[in-house]
Amino acid sequence: MLGPIEIEVIRNALTAAAAEMDVTVWRTSRSTIVRELLDYSTAVFDAEGNNLAQSARIPSHLNSMSHFLRELLDRYVDPATWGPDDVVISNDPYCGGQHLPDICAFKPVFHDGRRIAFVGTLCHHIDVGGLVAGSYAAKAIEIFQEGLRIPPLKLIENGVRNEGVWAMIRQNIRKPDLLLGDLQSQIASLEVGAAALRRLATRYGAEGMLEAGRRILDMSEAAMRAAIGRMPDGTYQFTDWLDDDGIELDKPIKLHVALTIKGEEISVDLSGCSPQVQGPTNATLASSNAAVMFAVMCACDEPFAANAGCYRPISTFAPEGLVVNARHPAPVVHRIAVTHRLLNAMFGALHQAVPDRIPAAYYGNSYVCTFQTVAADARREVLVEIEIGGTGAHPAKDGVNALSSGMHNNSNIPIEMIEAQAPLTVTRYELLADSGGIGTRRGGLGLLREWRVDSPRCFFTANMDRFVHAPYGLAGGGPAATGRLVLTRDGAESPLPPKSDNVPLQRGDRVRLETSGGGGFGDPAARDPAARARDLALGYVTR
Repeated sequence: MLGPIEIEVIRNALTAAAAEMDVTVWRTSRSTIVRELLDYSTAVFDAEGNNLAQSARIPSHLNSMSHFLRELLDRYVDPATWGPDDVVISNDPYCGGQHLPDICAFKPVFHDGRRIAFVGTLCHHIDVGGLVAGSYAAKAIEIFQEGLRIPPLKLIENGVRNEGVWAMIRQNIRKPDLLLGDLQSQIASLEVGAAALRRLATRYGAEGMLEAGRRILDMSEAAMRAAIGRMPDGTYQFTDWLDDDGIELDKPIKLHVALTIKGEEISVDLSGCSPQVQGPTNATLASSNAAVMFAVMCACDEPFAANAGCYRPISTFAPEGLVVNARHPAPVVHRIAVTHRLLNAMFGALHQAVPDRIPAAYYGNSYVCTFQTVAADARREVLVEIEIGGTGAHPAKDGVNALSSGMHNNSNIPIEMIEAQAPLTVTRYELLADSGGIGTRRGGLGLLREWRVDSPRCFFTANMDRFVHAPYGLAGGGPAATGRLVLTRDGAESPLPPKSDNVPLQRGDRVRLETSGGGGFGDPAARDPAARARDLALGYVTR
């Protein structure tokens, strides 16, 4: 039996393996959305598919990859036929995934003929076909319009590439060299992780690795139960809203949470959420569960190792057919809007239980937009941008300006990389004054980013929210500003819909995005006069 020091050594080694995988993707990937925006995740799983260790990447991915892997093992891939040199991939939301741009790859790890673990990578790919470049169509009404849907299959079998699958993928996407390059990066990352685990197994053996995995999960479960046990029992409810689904523009989407704390367990009832919608603002249960788990972990009063053990004391009730548990063939590409807003609703409910820990609403949306430029010789480039906003003010401090928060953990694509790879110029990039909610603590500021088209033609797609329903304040704090999307052509400005597909642009057109800030916390009249003066001096507020 392993001692506590050995368990901690193995736990940290597993986390280091996930981090090595992370660095491998970063250093070998091809597209800006993976290499620069960092829209990917890596993790290590036990032999049954439970998340054991993860890199410091994206909560929306990391809290759902275990669900995906277990679905594959239970329903789609016979574990007995999944060998040590096989890589299985899929992007199908209705096989346990999230949305089609996210291709997940898994590889089992063996020692002395016994499966001891899995390693997994997930990348948001720059394009997987469908109605629009970037595969983020705002007007899709069924998943078949959203792009290439890959069922669970072996991309590599017995160490040999399945060339038919590679050819099928290449034939159906707009930027095949970038996607296939990023897919090769995922495979390289899997081997780096598998090699690290095999080295660890030579020291502790197969049984030692399996024992360590069980105990690591049990430790996190115990820590989560203790943290929940220190929260006051009760049922806490909160509602937030999405603007619309892009199809029925006058119909807001309800995200309602009824959260019950009882002893060392939390149950989350999502049955009060809206039914699934026509447009792509739907989520699978894997996506919604990721938001629920992340919210509870954020509300705990001390840190502990994040893994599948943390999920055990938390249950989610969400009947199929709701916007948080969509039924096939609903489109789901904008599932991140649902999970962002569900996280805001979870925070609103948790604030009632632990008010000293929970901030006001952050911007609660991924501002996804795509430019497909078309040169005179018909050569095309694709840029996918995912912009962010400000975080909500905390009871103890102001919100943070322009911080990637909530369900994603993206970086920004540097202006130099955009302008080097596509005929686009970023003409403005700055903090947006007056976008944070007022309060004793001020909400963080959103961003202004403006792109100019330098190609003869361009097609612009946007899939965004928070243009109607503002991020809420708490304890008397004010809401943040809502977003804006503006087209400037020949000196004249006109608004662009936040959910639109293939808007034709021409040389010289400028598209300006203004994102939401975070909500304020506390009575604005109680704000420190020195803090008010500092806000004015820094240009954070103009009044």
